[in-house]
Parts: sequence; C-alpha cells; structure tokens
Amino acid sequence: MTQFDWSKAAEKQWDERADGWNARSREMWEAGSRKDITPLFLKYLKPHSKVCDLGCGDGYGALKLAKANMDVTGIDVAEEMIEKAKAINEGYTSTFLKGDIASLPFADDCFDGILAINSLEWTEDPYRVLEEVKRVLKRDAYACIGILGPTAGPRENSYSRLLGKKVICNTMMPWEFEKISLALGFEKVDELGVYKKAADLLPKGALPLELKQSLSFMWVFILKNRGVRL
Repeated sequence: MTQFDWSKAAEKQWDERADGWNARSREMWEAGSRKDITPLFLKYLKPHSKVCDLGCGDGYGALKLAKANMDVTGIDVAEEMIEKAKAINEGYTSTFLKGDIASLPFADDCFDGILAINSLEWTEDPYRVLEEVKRVLKRDAYACIGILGPTAGPRENSYSRLLGKKVICNTMMPWEFEKISLALGFEKVDELGVYKKAADLLPKGALPLELKQSLSFMWVFILKNRGVRL
C-alpha cells in the first residue's frame, strides 16, 4: 500500500485548482464571502504591522493587507499559488514562500498578526497549525482565523476520515475550533458570521451563538494571544 503523503497530495490538488481559484478570488475578497474580513482584522492591527498569511492561496488577501500598509509574508503549500501571489502583489514588498503551515520557518514571537482563512482545515493536523500560530505570534497580538461553517461545500471532501481514510481536508465545527483555541491560551475578542444567501435572509439576531454558527458558511474569529496555555 502506498503511504499517504499529505504535503504532496495537497500541493497537487491546489496546483490543479490554482487557475480556478485565481479567477474567483478577487470577487470573494471584494464583494463575496471574504469582503468583511480585512476591515475586521485591520481594526486590531497597527500601521506597518508584520503579518503572516497562512495558506495565502493566490495572494489576494495579502494584497488587501499590503494596500493597508501592512508588512506581509504569505506561505502556501502549492507552488502555483505562490507564483500567482507574487504576480498579484507585484509592486509591493510582500514576501511569499512555499511551505507547510504546520511547520513554519519563522522564529518565535515574530509576527504582529496572523491571517488564516479556510486554511487550517486543509491541513493534516489543524491543532498543530494552531500551535504554530501561537508560537510565531507575539504576546497580546491578534490572529484572524476563518473556519468553514456547517453549510460549506468542502465538508463533502472530509467525511471519509470517519472511515479511517487519509484526507486532505480535515474540517471542524466553529465551536470545536473555539474550544481548542481557548485551551491553547487564546482569547476570543471578536467574531464574524458569513452566510449563504438563503441563510442570510433569516432573522438571526435572537438566536444563540451556536445556532448562528450552525447556519454559517464561514465563521471568522479574532483571537488575542495571551501567551499562556490554559
């Protein structure tokens, strides 16, 4: 039996998806599901903050940060994504590296902010990635992390892990992610729900948080690194 190599499998998949992702990313960040993420994150960043975009994809999120005068480093497992990120960010000083976000090539306490949108789930060990986020993030600095909600399509890519199979996508529920982040010593300071059109039409103001998250396409957390593991 051939041994499963997550990094190679993930790189192959995202290299193949790079063109399609690139064709959609601008709309996602400017008017679609990701349009409110950068404004939310920038509320917690000082000008010229050093920010790392984990799973940067084609670099459009990094571009939004660079345009807001952030010092951005992006890292992604797929070479095709990295090349597109460099092209999109031409003219800015942003840096892009190919690598596994579960093993970051950075020193401890070196970033003022971490952006990770729908990337933790697309790793072999999401908890390990969150440990790396805590390691490279300065104390009292902020991470903006987006987790796919229960209504997001990619969940169909991960169910076979319940059959004992290795998968590229290891999804979790927003409330599960919140539990492990708090256990690692993060503090939740803000959050944002993103919904599909049908769910967005429903009145959600009086719903408990868990039900709001249950309807979500994506849930975005702003976490503060308190520096201690609980």
